[in-house]
Amino acid sequence: MPMLLTSPIGIFDSGVGGLSVLKAIRAQMPEEMVVYFGDQGHIPYGSRPMEQIREFSEAITNFLLARGAKIIVVACNTASAAALKYLRGKFLHVQFVGMEPAVKPAAEATQTGRVGVLATPATFQGALYASVVERFANGVELLQSTCNGLVQQIERGNLHGAETRRILENALRPMLEKNIDTVVLGCTHYPFVIPLIQEIAGENVRVIDPAPAVARQVKRLLEAGGLRNDPSVRGDVRFYTSGDPDALKSLLPVLLGESGEVERVGWRHDSVVVPLEG
Repeated sequence: MPMLLTSPIGIFDSGVGGLSVLKAIRAQMPEEMVVYFGDQGHIPYGSRPMEQIREFSEAITNFLLARGAKIIVVACNTASAAALKYLRGKFLHVQFVGMEPAVKPAAEATQTGRVGVLATPATFQGALYASVVERFANGVELLQSTCNGLVQQIERGNLHGAETRRILENALRPMLEKNIDTVVLGCTHYPFVIPLIQEIAGENVRVIDPAPAVARQVKRLLEAGGLRNDPSVRGDVRFYTSGDPDALKSLLPVLLGESGEVERVGWRHDSVVVPLEG
């Protein structure tokens, strides 16, 4: 399918986390059409085998390309860690933008030399994270937490509740005791709880949200390829989920600040995404 100016940006995540990236893209490029896929039938990705995540990511990429996507944003740190290199090798003529833990800006910004990183187990285990640490974290101590259960709380829209606070306090208190002054969000779900993180960590701790930088990279690539849409229009967003469409629809105003219809899709043998009725 030929790429057109009006072709959509394809975005996918294991669930609603990618909406943080979509929100940044909408802020910077409101004219662009977008197709968003949340694989909520398989959430969470963070504890799954890398090979399985690659299989999911390939199938979702095919689904988005079938809907005319002119660029694919892997708006999921876990999927980026597991599948980004594989996808670029598999789809040679497709441009992908993935998530990379913002260790570089954190290492440049820290005054104490100690940085907290919040991410999923798969992200920490991936070669992408190891590469970023090796290249940019020299002389900086990284304190890591997987924040077990936080993704599920955010998927339920629980951004301020007692359980969400407990998870974040358990992750952040030991880091704060070791004098971190910067927190890296290594999961696209986590920007939705920045206010709570900031409340726990205090105003002197900088929290790095990677979404605006990812949106800027998408913008640069589209401009370089002459693929920006007409700036005088406002693009539509089409939402798909392999989970409960009503649940995702109810969270859109809360997390994205927009409403929209959500279509339900299913999986065939965990390797092909198929449309469903109802």
